[in-house]
Amino acid sequence: MRFPEPVTLSNIAEWIGARIVGDPRSLATGINEIHRVEPGDLVFVDHPKYYDKCISSAATHIIIDTEVAVPEGKTLLVVDRPFDAYLDIVRRYRPFVPPTAALSPTAVIGEGTHLAPGVFVGEHARIGRDCIIHPNVTIGDRCLIGDRVVVQSGTVIGSEPFYYNTRKDRESWYRRMESCGRVVVEDDVEIGAGCTIDRGVTHDTRIGRGTKMDNMVHVGHDTVIGRNCLLAAQVGIAGAVEVGDGAVLWGQVGVSKTLSIGAGAVVMAQSGVPSSLEGGRSYFGTPAVDAREKRRELVWVKRIAELWERVSRLEARDQSGS
Repeated sequence: MRFPEPVTLSNIAEWIGARIVGDPRSLATGINEIHRVEPGDLVFVDHPKYYDKCISSAATHIIIDTEVAVPEGKTLLVVDRPFDAYLDIVRRYRPFVPPTAALSPTAVIGEGTHLAPGVFVGEHARIGRDCIIHPNVTIGDRCLIGDRVVVQSGTVIGSEPFYYNTRKDRESWYRRMESCGRVVVEDDVEIGAGCTIDRGVTHDTRIGRGTKMDNMVHVGHDTVIGRNCLLAAQVGIAGAVEVGDGAVLWGQVGVSKTLSIGAGAVVMAQSGVPSSLEGGRSYFGTPAVDAREKRRELVWVKRIAELWERVSRLEARDQSGS
């Protein structure tokens, strides 16, 4: 999330009750979670396991629970509970506003766009020109929809991320990371019925221009789908995934978090993707491997019974001959 204007660290420290290690006049330009941080950003960390990752990331300012050494030019904000400090900042800039109408008065709807009965459009959302939004679609706060987009019935764009801060030293182990991100749907995208696209935690979930999605597809927080991709029914993509231009995921493909699928890759139906895949190749299976390799493997699997029978006959002949 970008702040409306840069904020001094001294101001932020006052809001969250932090001690500054570094230059209090330094400016923060936004707040992001670790997968999407940029120079000028704040990021929080509350476990030693992730200290190095945060300190070596692009973030300029780190909200942390212990003073540690940092490179020159970076600043620490030391607080007892970094996660609570993160929530304080998010709530300051993105407070929950209960909806009072199906179409927010702050939403912008482009010329020639049709909204069917039952459509909900949230605060500061924008929908482009010549779109068709079918019945009972939800478009959440601040989501951006391009031109000539079609969204079928029952789809939710901008649902809350499935993303939790986990601490086992408290009664409730899982606390939701309240989001301040968006969903950006580019021009000429078509989204099927009953799909769910989670907003970014602090950045954007993005669906690239010309991409087509079948029914019952789920796209997790901060995932970026490239241009002209095809996602068939019941594809599920976890958070912070990058899918390259022209990739095809056939029905019921499951994709794990924080990985990439290269441009032009094709993943066959019911495959599972636990790690990154190169572009320009076809994949099948769980875990997904090169489709030709998998087919050869399946041929040999089918021959196991035959081969076992042949081995058994050979053993029987050897024993009778002895």
